[in-house]
Amino acid sequence: MNLSNGRIWPYTIAFLVTMVFGFCVVTIMIANTLPVEKSDTFMSYYQDVDANANKLIQARIDFNRKYKIEYVTGQINDKGTVFRYKIIDMDLNPVSDAKIKLIITRPNTHKYDIELDNPRFENGVYLFPSTVLPKEGRWDIMAKINVGNFQRYINFKTDTRTTKIVEY
Repeated sequence: MNLSNGRIWPYTIAFLVTMVFGFCVVTIMIANTLPVEKSDTFMSYYQDVDANANKLIQARIDFNRKYKIEYVTGQINDKGTVFRYKIIDMDLNPVSDAKIKLIITRPNTHKYDIELDNPRFENGVYLFPSTVLPKEGRWDIMAKINVGNFQRYINFKTDTRTTKIVEY
């Protein structure tokens, strides 16, 4: 068969279309094997956050009308850090009946997640036990705070190599 007379182009185009379709199928198969990660803002799956976005925003507004949260930990250390939060009402009185769940996680992976809850309340500050981080570097500190019927998520980005702490 002599392909030099112009019949090679249909075969080449058919081959390339088949190859692109094959790559699409492989991409979908690989994507289906990957786990769905939790949201880095609301400690739930993205689908739940999307479905309840307005409720979560309203809960934050309602919480902020009654309480203020202060992250008083300072710089974290991979050798051991005591995470501290202060919660006060609008009259500047410390709130002693809050429930706090804390997740310390690396950006883009949940492999090193550390979950803490039930901190002790001492001198107006919630203290979590000293926590050793498995790796040096960037960490996200996510907290879910409940005071009575009010709920708030508060998140900070920090690094063991710097004192900079950013709320997001």
